[in-house]
Amino acid sequence: MTDRAFAVVRAGALTTVQDRGRLGHAHLGVPRSGALDPYASGLVNRLVGNPVDAAVLETTVSGCAVRPRCAVTVAVGGAPCAVTVDGRPVAWGTAVRVPAGAVLEVGAAVRGLRSYVAFAGGVAAEPVLGSRSTDLLSGLGPAPLSDGAVLPLGPEPSGPPGPDVVPWPGPPEELVLRVRLGPRHGWFTRAALRTFATRAYRVSPASNRIGLRTEGPPLERAVRGELPSEGMVLGAVQVPPDGRPVVFLADHPTTGGYPVVAVVRERDLAAAAQAVPGTPVRFIPVR
Repeated sequence: MTDRAFAVVRAGALTTVQDRGRLGHAHLGVPRSGALDPYASGLVNRLVGNPVDAAVLETTVSGCAVRPRCAVTVAVGGAPCAVTVDGRPVAWGTAVRVPAGAVLEVGAAVRGLRSYVAFAGGVAAEPVLGSRSTDLLSGLGPAPLSDGAVLPLGPEPSGPPGPDVVPWPGPPEELVLRVRLGPRHGWFTRAALRTFATRAYRVSPASNRIGLRTEGPPLERAVRGELPSEGMVLGAVQVPPDGRPVVFLADHPTTGGYPVVAVVRERDLAAAAQAVPGTPVRFIPVR
């Protein structure tokens, strides 16, 4: 067991490879993808001495388990969870050395939704359009992890080791999303815009990497006609026929035919990655 790779022992509900995503390809119909919580993925990379854009594993709710074929330094962060090596508890949120052949178990999220696993050297899956990210909508990038799969690791970092500890923000008790109205807020009544800016919504269980769906008061449209499909951006708040806002996340489509009432500031979207179903959501218009 000397090759730089790891085998998947337990894939979990959904575990994918993610880095900073595919920037600059929207004109080709390719969304950004990438880690939903880039702050967490960057921190675990720092802990093991990687560049912040190295590819990591993003787990969803139930964690995962892997068996490295070489000794490797690993860090688990994002959603708090239990971490063990061959059944022995080890620290979450800091660098841990995992021997060759040992099983690293990333447990279910205690709070939040998505944990991140960084390996020194990064996950060296084959890049597609400059990124190793799994895109669930388009199918680009490596497939979601499956039991028995083997993924390569990059060379050990040659630079100094990362910090011993880093500050970790907790998952949100309330998701506050600052938005700029438009480009289609004129398609909604004034009463709907007041509702959007003042009423509380909740995160829907139907949310995923494509979009954060909400439950709450519907937004009434002032314009009843059809809208031709137009370009969509990360953080766009699209309103489908049921009137409940949907916030587009990393794997969102690049075009859509429902009106966009507002766009969320990108810095607020990392918290959306950790907002469990039922979390209150408030949209705050800003200039």
